[in-house]
Formats: sequence, C-alpha cells, structure tokens
Amino acid sequence: MPESQGMDRFEAPEALARRLGLPFNNLLMLRRALTHRSFLNENEDALEDNERLEFLGDAVLDFLVADWLYNRYPEMAEGKLTRLRSAMVGTNQLAAFARRIQLGEALMLGKGEDEGGGRKRKTILCAGFEALVGALYLDAGLPAVRDFVLPMMIPEAEKIVSNQQDRDPKSMLQEWAQSRHLGVPVYQEVSVTGPDHNRTYVFDVFVDGERLGRGEGANKRDASKNAALDAQGKLDL
Repeated sequence: MPESQGMDRFEAPEALARRLGLPFNNLLMLRRALTHRSFLNENEDALEDNERLEFLGDAVLDFLVADWLYNRYPEMAEGKLTRLRSAMVGTNQLAAFARRIQLGEALMLGKGEDEGGGRKRKTILCAGFEALVGALYLDAGLPAVRDFVLPMMIPEAEKIVSNQQDRDPKSMLQEWAQSRHLGVPVYQEVSVTGPDHNRTYVFDVFVDGERLGRGEGANKRDASKNAALDAQGKLDL
C-alpha cells in the first residue's frame, strides 16, 4: 500500500506540532517519531520507524527527571529518588501523558495494529511519547524538551510524593497480603504477543488463590508490577 493511502487515519505531524506548541523545524523528524513499526511493515515508502528515537527519548527523560528531582528534593536519599524517578518515567505514567496530549491520534500505525486497538495500548503510547521526546531533543534541544515535559511531570511528582505512590507496588501488595495472613502474592504469565523487538507481556496476580489484578508491559517486570497496581486499585490501597 503506498504511504499516501490511509493517511487520513492519523493527525498530521504538522497539526500535532501546532496543537502542542512544539517548535519543530524538521517535520520529517517528527513524522519518524510517530511511525510505529507496524506502519513501516505495511508501507514500502516509509523510511524508518520510531524505535531509535524511543531509545533516545527514554534516556533524555531519565536525565531531565533525575536533574529536576535532585534539585527539587535536596535532602531525599538516593534510593527514594530512584524509586520516584521510576514512577515518573514508567510505562503507566508516560502512557498517561500520551493520552493527555492525545498522542494516539497522531501515531502512524499499521491497519491491523490500528484496528486491534493499538492507539490505546500502554506500551505503544509510552514508546510514542519517548520517541516524541527524542525527536524534539534532536530538533530543538534540551530546553525545548524541558519546557514540554516538566509542566506535565512536576504536578505528578508532587502527587506521587504526597501519596507515597513511588513505593514498589509489588512490595505494597505483599505487605497487605501478609498482614492478613493470606500468603505471598503469586504472579502468572498470561500471554506474550508481538515480535521479539516489541513484546507485550500480560500477567495476573493471585492472592490466596483469587485473581486480584492483571497488567501488561514491555517486559515481565513491568507487566507483573502493573498487575500489582491493578490489584491495589481494586483493593483501594
């Protein structure tokens, strides 16, 4: 299928940049950030997917968040800073940011991925957000990324600190279960889908034989953690 076909399924890159007020000079860079591998596989004219930009954006976010946390909380211990950073740049949080800016509407997905609900999938939204950050860093520099990211990040960081949401959800669930003499939570892999470079894992968590949560992630650790978070939500922990 020629790349020009089906393009009305996506918000145009220039429209996204204008809507978000992003100072992109190179719209081809932004277009690459929005191109999922599934689109590349279905369109011969597409040049590159967003995976390299995702890799870069992940590192840029880690640095920006670490820098902000270090200066915002000068008395906070290293271990707590690390947990807080992990909460702020984890799959769930970045996917939430992507939904907030309606990034899914602009992601260029293959027709099958699109029809299968890819625009709402946490792993795809998270990867797209990271790729967008990577592209903005290359095109406009770190100050532009800081101006874009920190207004979203800071309120969430304050919320996480006040609610102690940076605590490891699996540890919290285990503490809850053992305090009620229900034993240790058991995590079971439900499914693994996608190619080797873009896996999606789904895990269930059981407490005393009862399934309390389900989560998905790009690796087993994230999927099991998200299952614990799902259980916490249902238990109102």
